[in-house]
Amino acid sequence: MSDVEAEALRHRVAALEAEVARLRGTPAERPEMDLRLITDALPVLVAYVDRAYVYRFNNRHYESWFGRDLADLTGRHVRDVLGADSFAERQPFMDRALAGEAILADGFLPDRDGRRRACTTRYIPRRSEAGRVEGFFVLVVDMDESRAAEARRIAVAELGDRLRDLDDTAEIAYAASEILGTALGVSRAGYGTIDPVSETILIERDWNAPGIRSLAGTLHFRDYGSYIEDLKRGETVICVDAEQDPRTASGAEALKAISAQSFVNMPLTEHGGFVALLYLNHATARPWSPEELAFMRNVAERVRAATERSRATAARRASDAQFHAFAQVVTIHVWAASAAGALDWFNDQVYAYSGAAPGDLDGGAWTTLIHPDDREAVTRTWSAALEAGHSYETEFRIRRADGVYRWFLVRAEPIRAGDATILRWVGTNTDIQDRKAAAAELARLNANLERQVERRTRERDRIWETTTDLMGTAGLDGYLKSINPAWARTLGWNEDELLSRPFAVLIDPGDHAETADVVRRLGQGETVTGFVDRVFTKDGGQRIVMWTAAPDGEIFTIIGRDITEQRRTEDALRQAQKMEAVGQLTGGLAHDFNNLLTGISGSLELLQTRMAQGRLTDLDRYINAAQGAAKRAAALTHRLLAFSRRQTLDPKPTNVNGLVAGMEELVRRTVGPAITIEVVGAAGLWPALVDPNQLENALLNLCINARDAMPEGGRITIETANKWLDTRAARERDLEPGQFLSLCVTDTGTGMAPEVIARAFDPFFTTKPIGEGTGLGLSMIYGFARQSGGQVRIYSEVGQGTTVCLYLPRHYGPAEERDAQADLAHAPRAEQGQTVLIVDDEPTVRMLVTEVLEDLGYTAIEAADGAGGLKVLESDVRLDLLVTDVGLPGGMNGRQMADAGRVARPGLKVLFITGYAENAVLGNGYLEPGMQVLTKPFVMEALAGRIRELIADR
Repeated sequence: MSDVEAEALRHRVAALEAEVARLRGTPAERPEMDLRLITDALPVLVAYVDRAYVYRFNNRHYESWFGRDLADLTGRHVRDVLGADSFAERQPFMDRALAGEAILADGFLPDRDGRRRACTTRYIPRRSEAGRVEGFFVLVVDMDESRAAEARRIAVAELGDRLRDLDDTAEIAYAASEILGTALGVSRAGYGTIDPVSETILIERDWNAPGIRSLAGTLHFRDYGSYIEDLKRGETVICVDAEQDPRTASGAEALKAISAQSFVNMPLTEHGGFVALLYLNHATARPWSPEELAFMRNVAERVRAATERSRATAARRASDAQFHAFAQVVTIHVWAASAAGALDWFNDQVYAYSGAAPGDLDGGAWTTLIHPDDREAVTRTWSAALEAGHSYETEFRIRRADGVYRWFLVRAEPIRAGDATILRWVGTNTDIQDRKAAAAELARLNANLERQVERRTRERDRIWETTTDLMGTAGLDGYLKSINPAWARTLGWNEDELLSRPFAVLIDPGDHAETADVVRRLGQGETVTGFVDRVFTKDGGQRIVMWTAAPDGEIFTIIGRDITEQRRTEDALRQAQKMEAVGQLTGGLAHDFNNLLTGISGSLELLQTRMAQGRLTDLDRYINAAQGAAKRAAALTHRLLAFSRRQTLDPKPTNVNGLVAGMEELVRRTVGPAITIEVVGAAGLWPALVDPNQLENALLNLCINARDAMPEGGRITIETANKWLDTRAARERDLEPGQFLSLCVTDTGTGMAPEVIARAFDPFFTTKPIGEGTGLGLSMIYGFARQSGGQVRIYSEVGQGTTVCLYLPRHYGPAEERDAQADLAHAPRAEQGQTVLIVDDEPTVRMLVTEVLEDLGYTAIEAADGAGGLKVLESDVRLDLLVTDVGLPGGMNGRQMADAGRVARPGLKVLFITGYAENAVLGNGYLEPGMQVLTKPFVMEALAGRIRELIADR
């Protein structure tokens, strides 16, 4: 303890003794509040003991010393508190005090941990008013803490001396750790940087007592307990015994293994974040006094300040080095001056330009480079900047080494300290001689430009006035802002009428949605071209106008061209092309159907002849020939209806990869050995909701087209892929955004010219010779794709080959397995009494369906039209199924009859047998439960299977 501290303590104890003397005659019933108020404020133990050696008063320091509450101390015998040995050592002094003697004695007093600490104790008798000694006051001064405080004070001074000369952060941390560890007598002291995310500490170096190993390296807090959560909150973690602390109990053995059964972790924060840690470790359990923690906080603050100073110094040095390096590599002049304005540093560019040697321009010598006519103004503006402390900027001429003067833009900025005091000035000289010359030339050009602008403005005004295009500006608020005279000439409205009303009232309501979308796109900054509106004229007519619009903030410029007559001409041309195409179709269809009818009628005639002759062995050949011709005729009709998108589709969740694999052998046989087939199926391909039979036809058609494009042979690649189309990609393909899968067929053939691609999907268009194609193949594929909710696109280049891609909507669910078709001989049989009503206006169809049903054991009832069928439906006869054509005579179609019949017979099963053209009547494929469709022509075994499936599905 220093002399000053000892003297201060003596004064405080003397004051306490005086107060005790004053209270010596105080009545016993006086409240102890006054005494406690004084004694709790002193760093000493104060107690009052009666003649029976029983504590009657203890100040708060007794709690921290003995680790017991005051309520547990007051009223107890001194022996119970100090222990028998300590009581025996002190009893002689107590007895002397009870005899009326004031005693001062040195000795030892055990603390809460059983440690004997050196103390100085005063025993002061207390007398009653009658002069009898009733007890005595005890004042105990902890000499160990006094010595420790003195050691800490010396340690802080030593730390300040050592940190003053250190710049390296690692050395600063180690110096603090060494002083902390030595002063507090711990096993280890250290400093580390923290990564709160990975919950680790990086220790470069630590101080360790003899026999204690270093922890240098990276440690994970979670390996030693959960106290990292307290550190993240910025709280100091104090652990007296790792085995007893709930935060460290699970990691106690690990902590003991690194000599840290007790520890203090004190977080250091920078800019509000937990970045570093100062820690103390002790190999055994030990308490940490408030004085020790205060000392540690003092050291931590000094470390933080020294570290900040070190970093700031390093940053300043790096900044200075960076400035000088930058100043030397730039091509402009850079200079620096003192706070008073004396220039004392120039970069190499200044010396190279002026021809001066380093040091020749310092102070006021640099002014000799300034043009004499500019010198006075330069000196005046520089002095004004120095006096006001503001930025300096001017232009003047500086002499080059060869005596030539060039114009420079000169700027300077003050560098300020934290208190805004100017430390230095940094300036630059930028050569603007060429800019000055260019400015003069620009002034001359501007004069010419003004004349040109005036001339072109007159030209623009003439165009504005005389053009037939509608020109103007409009706002996103829906109103026209300005228009040229062509509006009045074209539409009949005058300018006031057009500008005073929303332009939407001029547009046909059928075009409002597209117009609103265009305005939205313009509002997003997009230029829109080629959109068409029907615009009303004042006389009640309409004009068709094609627009281009470009945005400019809240206003957009519009130019519209009247294409009414052009559209009429195009429509007339298109009608002529259609008539020509119909003529081509007529010839092609007549040719194909004559061939097919010849095959059917000839086969039937030969069949009849052979049966009459009794020659039954060759009948299968004629039957197969007739059936084959009939199927080809149905396929041709299918193509006609497919391109118009009116065929009846049967969409199912389809495994397209499986469908392609099943078609591969057929495709190989169809295209021949000169063509190589390669199939690339995407892994994890989504199912598609599509009619698998129509998809097979489309794939086969594409492969045949590819084969025809490669007369010398080549390669066909069939590829599938998942496609997620965003708004832009979907718009390019005329689809809604979403998930699709693609089926692409690519060939290495002759390719297609752009004009051929543009017409490839037109009905009846073909590049093949007459008789070799109807021009319905791609039209059928296009119609099928669009009706399925998808799209088809062609990508081709002449001489490089062609790719045709089908885009089909994804099905969210599993694909269905395709069942093999059974023959009629194995068709399922009817159960007892099952009855089917057949309604069809074609007697032949009714006869065939009835015979098939009766052969299978069903009872068949026939009707020729909707009215007759409805009578049966409204009767009480048993009916298990209604089989009806859709297109029926008499004003009631099959769908209407079925819906009416279901009123009397809810849940009636219905099978529609229909031609392709009746899909719209069926609701475009949206049927109620218990209704199915079978398209004509169909094979009888398919009819039998579908009937059995519907009846069995209860």
